[in-house]
Amino acid sequence: MKLPIVAYGDSVLRKVADEIDEDYPNLKQLIADMFETMYAANGVGLAAPQVGLPIRLFVIDATPFAEDVEEEKEILRSFKKVFINPIMVEETGEKWAFSEGCLSIPDINEDVMRHPNIKINYLDENFEEHEIDLTGLAARVVQHEYDHIEGKLFTDKLSTLKKTMLKGKLDTISKGMIRVGYKMKFPLQKKKR
Repeated sequence: MKLPIVAYGDSVLRKVADEIDEDYPNLKQLIADMFETMYAANGVGLAAPQVGLPIRLFVIDATPFAEDVEEEKEILRSFKKVFINPIMVEETGEKWAFSEGCLSIPDINEDVMRHPNIKINYLDENFEEHEIDLTGLAARVVQHEYDHIEGKLFTDKLSTLKKTMLKGKLDTISKGMIRVGYKMKFPLQKKKR
C-alpha cells in the first residue's frame, strides 16, 4: 500500500526517532509499504518519519544510481537494504558536494556537503546485526536517511543565505500549494469546506 509522504513543516520530521523491537506491530508490512511508497515517488530512500512514524527505520534502494556512477557500479547495483535502529559509528574523509533532493521537500534540489566514507551499525528486517563501511553515493544516501531519524533535513546543511532564499518555496510546500506525482500530507494545508 502506498503511504502518504509527510511534507516539510510537519513536526514528525523534527523528532529524534525512537528505537523499535521485533514486536513492532506489522513491521514486515510497513517495510513493504515503505518500499512501494518510495518506488511510486521515484525515490532511492525513505525514512519512517517521512510517512509519519517517529521510529528508527529507513529503507534504501540505490540501484538506479548504478548506471550513473561507473566506479561505484558494483556496490550500487545491489544496494537495497532495510536499516532498523542504525547507529552511525563513523563519518570520515573530506566533505564533498552533491545535489540532493527529498521526497518530503519536492522540487528543491541543492548541493549538500557530506563525508565520503561512513561506518554504520544496524539491524536488518530479520533483526540480524550488521556493521558496514560505505563510500560515495551509497554513503551519501544512508547519511541523508539517517539524518531523517535524527530529526534533521538536508536543508539544515545549507548556508543561511540559501535557507533564506528557499523560505518562500518551503512555506509553499508546507501549505500544499504544489503539484507532486505522489500522495502527500501537508501540515499547513487549509481544510476544504
